This record gives sequence, C-alpha cells and structure tokens, in this order.
Amino acid sequence: MSDSGSAPRFGNAGSFRRALRLDYNQKMPRRPLSLFILGSLAVAAAFAQQSQAPRGRTLLLPRTIVSGERATLAVLDGNGRLTAGATVVFSNGDRLRTDKTGRALFVAPLDPGVIYGSLAGRASRVSTTILSRSENLKSTMDVTAIPKISSLTDRFEITGHGFCGGADANQITISGAPAFILASSPTALIVMPPADLAPGRASVDISCAKQNGPPLEVVFVALDLEADTSPLQPGVHRELTVHVRGTRDRVSLEARNLAPDVAELVGGNPRRVATSGGWDNLAHYAIIGRSRGSFRIAIRLLDAAPRSD
Repeated sequence: MSDSGSAPRFGNAGSFRRALRLDYNQKMPRRPLSLFILGSLAVAAAFAQQSQAPRGRTLLLPRTIVSGERATLAVLDGNGRLTAGATVVFSNGDRLRTDKTGRALFVAPLDPGVIYGSLAGRASRVSTTILSRSENLKSTMDVTAIPKISSLTDRFEITGHGFCGGADANQITISGAPAFILASSPTALIVMPPADLAPGRASVDISCAKQNGPPLEVVFVALDLEADTSPLQPGVHRELTVHVRGTRDRVSLEARNLAPDVAELVGGNPRRVATSGGWDNLAHYAIIGRSRGSFRIAIRLLDAAPRSD
C-alpha cells in the first residue's frame, strides 16, 4: 500500500517520551499540586509554533519504515511542542527541514538495514530500521501490537501493516474523538491521544486509504501528584504521592530528578516504583533537601508490555 503524493527521499529515526514535570517553588503556599505536563501537543496538533531560531530537541519517528515508501517524522522542542524549521541530518548524508506543522514527509532509502538521524548541531542520534518492501507492504490493515495501558498525556505506538506513510492520511479516533498522528510509516504509527479524553478504557479505531483496522482498546491513565509545598531546607525529607486514575491495576512509574543540586531523589536517579493497585492506586517517592531553591521531578508511565492482537 502506498498513499499518494510526493516527498523528498530521506530516512531517519527517533524516539521520544514526554514526561510529567513538577516545578516546586518554595515560596508557593501549602497546597496539593498537580503534575505539570511537559509541553502541550493539544495546541501543537494544529500547527507548530513558529520561531526565528527553531530549537528542536527530540526526533520522533516510527521505529520501522519500509524501503522506498513514504514516512513522517516529527521534531519536538524542550517543552514537547512540535518545532517548525528544524533541520534533520541522516547518516547517509541526506538533510531535510520540518514544515509548519513540525513534521516532515520523506521517502525511506531503498536498501534495507539501519539508518541513523540527528538534529543539526546535536551529537546524539537515533536509529530506525528499513524493512524490505516486498515483505512489509500490505494491501490490508493489520495491527500486531498496541500498548495495554498508556498515559493521557503521552504518545503511544501502534505497529502492524497497511498504514499510510503520510501522517495525515491516517484517521485515528479514540472513543470517537480524533487523535493526532505525530509520525507514521506503513508499519508503525506514533499517536497522541485527544486532549479531552477521560481516564479509563477507550476504543481505538484506525483507517487509511479505505482500509479499516481491527477494533482495538487501550486503557488511558491520568497521573496526579500531591506534594507539600512548604519551604524545603537542606536535610529535610519530603514525600511525593502520585495518584493513578483510569485503572486499578498496578503500573510502573519512573521519576527523574531534574535538579539534583537542590534535592536528592531517595532510591536513585531515576527511581522506578510500582503503584499499589486498587481503587486508591498510589505510588510514593521521597526527596531530601540539599539546598534552598526549586526542585523539579519528572514522572512518566513506563511502557506496558505491548498487547498482540
């Protein structure tokens, strides 16, 4: 299957996971806090914000692309917003720039194998695997894996066959509301849930080029954080509690300390814990003050084992 249109012939890869960040200010009054979403793709779903000097931070692409077929990549800035005008450089010497939506359409190289990509001016690089066209280009749509549980504020990946390489040629609805497709290839999709989606089990419907995928379900969860906001002094212990809404199952979370000079994350950095499960589905983290100032903790849902359908 090949969706119509033309695109520059490039190849690339990447992965990105948006985190949930708590910015703690010691001068704030004592009250419960909510997790602050690192970046908002709800507004970016229409068009990326323009800037005179795009500062792309993260490449976001399908983990697999198909030889000679179209695919779509995205570039995100430090706040998780789609970034227009960002330059992507590939290990085969090709270059391209993201358009006003913060994405770029390209055609995968013909030779199967691994190709690397990076953002111009950055040393880190990411990879994607180029699959053989004859074995992976299907006329019917099939889903081979989809997460069982995903975050309401994070992307999730769907793998299979028969998707459209042009991101906007795919249509995905979650509980009837349109989702935003960040990146795509004939064998993989990277999807952002609708902004107003409620926690809990949701139907996922996919179509492309008059082909419909099988009925799917994903459990979407919300993460809420409570913390004492009284001033943190050196040596003072503080507990952070994460409430998980949308499932009574135990899930795995990871906390990462973004300001280790201000506070120590007890148990290591990053620190992974499992929630309690049940109606009051909780996880607890502890920090110890090192100096006065603001501490920042990023918490994310770890990937659930993909469910094969």
